[in-house]
Amino acid sequence: MLTVRAVRAVPVEVPMKRPLGTSAAAVPSAPLLLVDLQTEEGVIGRSYLFCYLRAAAPGISAMLGEIERLTKGARIEPAKLWSTLAKRFTLIGVQGVVRMAMSAFDIACWDALAAAEGEPLATVLGGAPKPVRAYNSSGLGLQHSPESAADEAEELLESGFTGVKLRLGHPTVDEDLNVVRAVRKRLPDAVKLMVDYNQALTRDEAIVRGRALDGEGVHWLEEPIRHDDWRGCAEVARAVKTPVQIGENFSLPHQMEEAIANRACDLVMPDVERIGGVTGWMRAAAIAQAHQMEMSSHLAPEVSAHLLAVTPTRGWLEYVDWADAILAEPLRIEDGHAIPPRRMAWNDDAVGRYRIG
Repeated sequence: MLTVRAVRAVPVEVPMKRPLGTSAAAVPSAPLLLVDLQTEEGVIGRSYLFCYLRAAAPGISAMLGEIERLTKGARIEPAKLWSTLAKRFTLIGVQGVVRMAMSAFDIACWDALAAAEGEPLATVLGGAPKPVRAYNSSGLGLQHSPESAADEAEELLESGFTGVKLRLGHPTVDEDLNVVRAVRKRLPDAVKLMVDYNQALTRDEAIVRGRALDGEGVHWLEEPIRHDDWRGCAEVARAVKTPVQIGENFSLPHQMEEAIANRACDLVMPDVERIGGVTGWMRAAAIAQAHQMEMSSHLAPEVSAHLLAVTPTRGWLEYVDWADAILAEPLRIEDGHAIPPRRMAWNDDAVGRYRIG
């Protein structure tokens, strides 16, 4: 049995190969927080968070310091530790940076257990690592003209990807349609095209644009409106033929269950750092299985590849290359499938180069 000794967090900021423009913001670099869970037995568990904003890293690091104080000397039993920490943080709430810090800690706990057993995470979770179907989400930002978007879409098919994601939310529906048509025309018929509005639209706008996209060969319509407007999402899902995909902002499994109960979506794609780490993901996977709903991942492809391998209703892995620069062994893509890495380890030289502060 492993016991917690210390939790260390190092913030880095990695330039993106393809800067990302969404309806919410332009993202030229990836602020990541690298977490090492040190155990008394000498085993180290690792995880990382995409912090969205560079300014968020210090706050998450501070919460990880509090988690270290509360768990130092405790046995590493992830579900039990999650429950204990959630109870201790009741008054501030398991949301925002608290939830992200707890998720990073939980992932690192599971990684430590896998390292101690000398097995991949998927095996420790009761399954086996296997190639997972992935789509390339490492580009196709909102800044593109139709032709430049089509050019980049072709580039994103390297390594045999059979799916790509396009960000939408231009000022008019015609502009959205022009980009979608240019990209769809350039892609082989077998390649899926996902589109993501990043919560840019009102309910009525989403219905208009969703219906306009229904005949354009779009695989799913992601986050068209505010992520937690279950009634509005349900109205959009009923009004358009293209499947509505939400979930990257689900805060812990109970919120995913609420969304499904309200028929707010056709598909779900939780984010491991918001759904509650590995422990939260496994609970969410059970909910998706109970409702026979396809469940894909959002970001964090290195750990998500293991999680999808043991998800009964698994859909697609969202692939981004943002962490490649600081990983000793980046995630591999072969024939459009992610090959789960056996272990996560840092490229120390790169961490030193991109470290913040």
